[in-house]
Amino acid sequence: MKLYIDTSDREKIIVGLDEKRIVAKAKKEKSQLLLKLIQKIIKDSGKKFSDISEVEVVRGPGSFTGLRVGITVANTIAWVLKIPINGQDVQKNGPIEPVYE
Repeated sequence: MKLYIDTSDREKIIVGLDEKRIVAKAKKEKSQLLLKLIQKIIKDSGKKFSDISEVEVVRGPGSFTGLRVGITVANTIAWVLKIPINGQDVQKNGPIEPVYE
């Protein structure tokens, strides 16, 4: 199952599993809300964290802090689970980086 993370917008966060999406309003609390949303969508789907087989994260352009939060969480999940992020092996190729422009 694919985990989708989009924190590029200053006003909202989008988290998804495969085709299912949760959109939440978030301004300054993105770092606190993102992990809770990931946990909620996994639980609501009746799946486990270990069922994630790949991660897709929006790299930008977007809010500097928002991108950093989303990409850091995505890289960490991909590293821990040893799964691809945006089709790339983080273990071999290093982390995904934001695109600010």
